[in-house]
Amino acid sequence: MMTVERMERAALLGVAVAEETRRLLRLHLRPAVLGDDGKVAVDVPYPDAVVVTALLDMAAECFGERGASTEEARQVALEALLELADDGSGEAEEVARPA
Repeated sequence: MMTVERMERAALLGVAVAEETRRLLRLHLRPAVLGDDGKVAVDVPYPDAVVVTALLDMAAECFGERGASTEEARQVALEALLELADDGSGEAEEVARPA
């Protein structure tokens, strides 16, 4: 397989992972809790929570994200995934910070 083809497939996989993460978060977005710091807490129940955690851990590893804690690394990875899933409509931003 040529390098260009491998890169295209990796890019498609990355977008698919980002889209699946966004889909799972949107599914469980309501009720969401807005914290004092402006961040949204979304309670994702089992078994979807296992999938979201795995996706965020994989994304953190892929993007080389580091943080003071595992949760901080996952948060940075989540922001990167939502940015990747953003198609310009602002929908990913809405998932990250609902009104």
